[in-house]
Amino acid sequence: MHNAAGTQILTLTGLRFDANLGILAHEKTAPQPIQVDAELNLGTQPLRPRDDDILHVLDYRKVRQIIIDECRADHVNLLESLIGKVAQRLMQLPGVVGVRVKIAKLEIFDDCEVAIRVETGQW
Repeated sequence: MHNAAGTQILTLTGLRFDANLGILAHEKTAPQPIQVDAELNLGTQPLRPRDDDILHVLDYRKVRQIIIDECRADHVNLLESLIGKVAQRLMQLPGVVGVRVKIAKLEIFDDCEVAIRVETGQW
């Protein structure tokens, strides 16, 4: 049983913060709340890491900060541009073979949430 392995997926769900995003006049002057969900496919991993050391796994604090930093870097007109940027950046992390990202604008309509979801790499 020592070499038991499985596919490992790191998920961050419901990450909410303000970002500079959108084409409307009020969107260009003030940040607005978005919500980001991300899944990172880390491929086949041993069911138990070789030791209990954070240095040998992908630190989810780093993943969270990268998402926030990428979304806040500059004003982006399109959700499509932003999500592409985030997905590319997450794909560059060590050991990541696939990325799924969903970004929702939370205050566009009163009666629904608008979101885009992107999937890239291996799933």
